[in-house]
Amino acid sequence: MGIKKYRPTTPSRRFMNGHDFSDITKTEPEKSLTAPIKKTGGRNNYGRITSRWRGGGHKRMLRLIDFKRNILDTPAKVMTIEYDPNRTARIALVEYPNKEKRYILAPIGLKAGDEIITSNQKSTEIKVGNCLILRNIPQGTMIHNIELTPGKGGQIVRSAGTSAQIMAKEGAFAHLKLPSGEVRLVNLDCHATIGQLSNAENGAINIGKAGRNRWLGFMPRVRGLAMNPVDHPHGGGEGKSGQGNPHPVTPWGKPTKGYRTRNRTKYSNKFIIKRRK
Repeated sequence: MGIKKYRPTTPSRRFMNGHDFSDITKTEPEKSLTAPIKKTGGRNNYGRITSRWRGGGHKRMLRLIDFKRNILDTPAKVMTIEYDPNRTARIALVEYPNKEKRYILAPIGLKAGDEIITSNQKSTEIKVGNCLILRNIPQGTMIHNIELTPGKGGQIVRSAGTSAQIMAKEGAFAHLKLPSGEVRLVNLDCHATIGQLSNAENGAINIGKAGRNRWLGFMPRVRGLAMNPVDHPHGGGEGKSGQGNPHPVTPWGKPTKGYRTRNRTKYSNKFIIKRRK
């Protein structure tokens, strides 16, 4: 997997780059594992905008990903490595002996033809793509697609290039260091997959032009400073004026740029040993 550069034929092309997709082995998705996506434009079921600057974008099909990996002790063969427009990591199509096919998140080093397995046995090989319970994974191992509740399916560490590390095991919990730097307790009976997720170069991509963001479904973002007083606390003023407010705030008056918004009474606070920076 590499990054493709363009000739500077226009100003926007000069610094633009993109994926070369050299790791992709199949261009069309498995039809039985796709479903249509209905776009929301950032609106909720009342039709009110709850996520600003969203809308448009290329039409997509949802790839149904197996986050649970719940077929135990049955080896599966990796058929293809594919592109998924709905996530930054690559996905892999795997086939089980009974001809059932599923999509999984593809880690770095997983290739077509490899065999992977999900197992709760202690003797299971610590190999990229294998899914085990945390109890059977050695300390220091890089993992991804981690469950927070046994049997619920992977919920964290699912984006391109990310991995968590098992720092220690104590009682019924493992101490995991997450990509954000947070150290968190996770039940030892939760499943996780071995390896670092694919497409690690995703963070080095330069979009290059506004239109390319529109294809992704992002609309232009207006600064509060450029709005009228009725629309934002930073708005208004004669000519080119500063925000005025020494404490930057959201459109609804809540402090921003460093202000912590996590609920102090959230049930999962007790599982966080070291907070992210």
